[in-house]
Amino acid sequence: MSRIGKQPIAIPNGLDVSVEGNLLKFKKGNNTKELDTKGHVDVKVENGSIVFSPKGEDRQSRAYWGTYRALANNIVTGLTEGFIRKLEINGVGYKAAAKGSVLELTLGFSHPINHEVPKGVEVSVEKNVITIKGDDKQVVGQIAAQVRGYRPPEPYKGKGIKYAEERIIRKAGKTSKK
Repeated sequence: MSRIGKQPIAIPNGLDVSVEGNLLKFKKGNNTKELDTKGHVDVKVENGSIVFSPKGEDRQSRAYWGTYRALANNIVTGLTEGFIRKLEINGVGYKAAAKGSVLELTLGFSHPINHEVPKGVEVSVEKNVITIKGDDKQVVGQIAAQVRGYRPPEPYKGKGIKYAEERIIRKAGKTSKK
């Protein structure tokens, strides 16, 4: 029994949800998202909530049940609240600037790094904090991981780009022999 799958998803005001065969459509204003369940789960919209149920009793059906419920919940959350990921830049001379749909990073290399930001995602920079906002959890997380990958934090001085909530375990430097 899936603990996540059996929980219904409440539909907030202003969000329209419709089921067309295996396709679940979400619409808020002029923003539309779709989730294709590929026939793995049964979906019903009733009493202002979305209810998922498995097609069979096997292990794979129960896995799809929880997965598609989580994906639908992420779409509902993204369209109503949005997702935010914050990155911190630590290091002398390391800086970032948002220029339109490009994030320009200066990270101690011989050249600046220009990272393209896709449509539907906002990037803002304030001092040493990069804020990535969007309505798709996967895209926001992917962009944050790519930006962090340019200069991951190192354990000796803590220089690099890290997630705001990440804790870097520091190592002791070299000690001289006496």
